[in-house]
Amino acid sequence: MRRSSWTPSIVPNDNDETVYLVADDFGRLGRAWREADYEATDLETVIQDLLIGQYSNPIRVVAFNTTERWSEDVSEDVARELRRRCDLQMRDLPSTISDFVERHEDRDRRQLSLRLV
Repeated sequence: MRRSSWTPSIVPNDNDETVYLVADDFGRLGRAWREADYEATDLETVIQDLLIGQYSNPIRVVAFNTTERWSEDVSEDVARELRRRCDLQMRDLPSTISDFVERHEDRDRRQLSLRLV
């Protein structure tokens, strides 16, 4: 018998997959986790979607794996990969992700200290 507070899970349970979700800032409308198709929650798809501007103002990327029972904020890793891909293609970061990348990049990358003599 189910408890009255029971709700069905929205988390896929047929495969051991890591799911990546993006939180987006919609300005005065607020912040929300973006809806995503089940097949479009892998890391490569999320990175491609970020690069082509599918997200207007991403603020965080979270990964989770229910089979392995873990979750993690992977924003720094995703920001590093976005920068790497743009650098390899010798292009600027798209304007839709530049704030996200700058906010989550390593301190070493953001702040290069010059030694003054």
